[in-house]
Amino acid sequence: MIYLIVGLGNIGKQYEHTRHNVGFDVVDKLAESWGQNIEKEGFKGTYLKLKYFDKDVIILKPSTFMNLSGDSIKACMGFYKIPKENLIVIHDDMDIPIGHLKLKEKGSSGGHNGIKSIIANLGGNEEFKRIRVGIGHPENHDVIDFVLTKFSKEERDTVDEAIKNAVDAIKMALKESFNKAMTIYNR
Repeated sequence: MIYLIVGLGNIGKQYEHTRHNVGFDVVDKLAESWGQNIEKEGFKGTYLKLKYFDKDVIILKPSTFMNLSGDSIKACMGFYKIPKENLIVIHDDMDIPIGHLKLKEKGSSGGHNGIKSIIANLGGNEEFKRIRVGIGHPENHDVIDFVLTKFSKEERDTVDEAIKNAVDAIKMALKESFNKAMTIYNR
């Protein structure tokens, strides 16, 4: 059984630890929790392959920029013949309060361009698992400016806790089931 865990974000120093890159932050912490780094190049991104219990797990960070994330995912899924049921995508969500998680088994893009790209690359199929990490909603910012900002000092602790919870949710989904992770980590 092979699983693909994908964190969405944008490559480049200027985007590190911004709201839009919280997916990258989650998968980096996941790899770190196993004493690993995501650094092998391939599939239009960087990835790590490892075993977790009896499962093969690939952690992928697309290098295509957010709007083309699906290109990287499609390449990896095609190479390893990963069924869409074994895809878990972690991404930011402005419609969820900061620091909260929302796990879903399927759904529309909700206006998220990275998710739009994935759905398009899966032939319009919306049936893949997601872990949405709340980044808060802009009050006086343009949406694009807002998602490319870093979290304030006050927000950072809340976001770090959400990242830790997302890592725990992924591990539970792999070890037990995504449904169990949903019941525990959805607020």
